Amino acid sequence: MITERDVEHIGTLADIAILREELEEFTTSFNKILEYFDILDQVRGEGTGEEGAANVFREDEVITSLSQDEVLSNAGETEDGFFRAPRVM
Repeated sequence: MITERDVEHIGTLADIAILREELEEFTTSFNKILEYFDILDQVRGEGTGEEGAANVFREDEVITSLSQDEVLSNAGETEDGFFRAPRVM
């Protein structure tokens, strides 16, 4: 069972401001959600859902890749053999 103190802690972790007036409503909502999970945990499914599933791997093909000069030939700007991008800060 979730308490109001738990809701305050979750709000702090999620960086969500929960007003004092909202605590009771959030606590009730969290507890209802957990009750639904309890119901789902009790449902017995048929099989594992993996029947007929197959993981088919293909053989790797080794092919030559582009050279660094070919790759950088389309770049707007380069610096020391790398793509140059605008600063992001």
